[in-house]
Amino acid sequence: MEDPADAYTTASADTTASADTTASADTTASAIAPRVPLAVHDLMAALATAGHDAYVVGGSLRDVVLGRAPEDWDLTTDAPPDRMREILPDAAYENRFGTVVVPRDGLLYEITTYRSESGYADHRRPDEVAFGSTLDEDLARRDFTMNAMAWGRSAAAARESLDPELVDPFGGLADIRAGIVRAVGDPVARFGEDALRMPRAIRFSAVLGFTIEPATLAAIAGRAADVRLLSGERVGGEMGRILVAPSPSVGLRLADSTGLLEPLLPEVTAQHGVPQAKIDGEDLWDHSLRTVDAVRGDLALRYAALLHDVGKPAVMADGRFIHHDVVGARVADTILDRMRVERAIRERVVRLVRHHMFSYEMTWSDAAIRRFLRRVGVDLVDDLIALRVADDVGSGLPPDGPRTTDLRRRCDEQLAARVPLGRRDLAIDGDDLIAELGLQPGPLVGRILDRLTDKVVDEPRLNERRGLLATARAMVRSTEDR
Repeated sequence: MEDPADAYTTASADTTASADTTASADTTASAIAPRVPLAVHDLMAALATAGHDAYVVGGSLRDVVLGRAPEDWDLTTDAPPDRMREILPDAAYENRFGTVVVPRDGLLYEITTYRSESGYADHRRPDEVAFGSTLDEDLARRDFTMNAMAWGRSAAAARESLDPELVDPFGGLADIRAGIVRAVGDPVARFGEDALRMPRAIRFSAVLGFTIEPATLAAIAGRAADVRLLSGERVGGEMGRILVAPSPSVGLRLADSTGLLEPLLPEVTAQHGVPQAKIDGEDLWDHSLRTVDAVRGDLALRYAALLHDVGKPAVMADGRFIHHDVVGARVADTILDRMRVERAIRERVVRLVRHHMFSYEMTWSDAAIRRFLRRVGVDLVDDLIALRVADDVGSGLPPDGPRTTDLRRRCDEQLAARVPLGRRDLAIDGDDLIAELGLQPGPLVGRILDRLTDKVVDEPRLNERRGLLATARAMVRSTEDR
């Protein structure tokens, strides 16, 4: 009789190293095997040899069917966690939900015991988890039909040398082919169990270009207020995925129309009805969505595009928005902190919002270009110009306006010339001031360095050690004479 492991080890290493986004649209069970990594085949073979069910399940299988490269791989089995650790000695028990993690070739693979869930007091996590005995029971607890499929074999099928099969009790394959997001079973119940499933539905629609079927969409609208119970981190994770979709406005408009966006981002929905003298019939909300679609799919830039005018509703007076960039930077910081967005991204977005209102004229001198670079930061200038281009597009203007094109060219020229733009570019540093001028470490040293930097930014030829020290001595004497 065939070894139960054989059906999981027939594909070559060359074809199983990773899923191929150009894979054939064939979704038969036999066509799935070559798209599954060799490490996953090996794990499934180990479980089969030990007499247990073994299936690829969830988002990884969905992505294989779609011809997309899965971000990670999830498996399910009837083996309880302790048994999995006997079969796979390097497995680690991750949580009370029956998941073990197995390292292979520098990656981590999750294997979860069949389970059922009940009681969702916080609308996020089950109050009770019980290990199940059947695959169908496990699939029934999942969110959407496209995520409630499995590929693999039962222990009995392995003993009889049957080929792996695609298990699809809820019509997930048909929904994938039709481009539909559909909840498993009763959508109201599914969203009542886990409120995060609602923004996930929006995200799948935006990222995959799928349509949310009517009953599922109506259930989202009916339970939208439940998302207030979600943690900021969970919300931020889904919002980030929506924002890096090909056209974020699709997901954002859907979130807004179902009532999900207001409890998550009330500062953004406040843009509705705020007038913009840019495109006829469109308000600030429309402008922000046009802008976020126009910028490249970098998360910080997409957040900055969404939030660049978020300060306008608070400062609007007589048709003007004075200091909306300053206010908007504070509001953006509050939003991103609430959503636990990574600090480096948050800080970058706040700076972009703060500086997005720069006004460039072609008559600027080279010194003015250098002062601009110093003010906004060399690390930010490319993103800031990209945001301005997107802002122009969002205002109904062409993306290649002459002033923006000229500013980019002139900034590139100054950067290529390696002109001094910051303290680090000075021919002297704080240690030199302390050693040569007898200063004590402290704020005075910093103030002198900043003034020297301003001088060499205006006139780069002044950036030489002897002259800078002489200028610094004069600054010290001036301070002492006061």
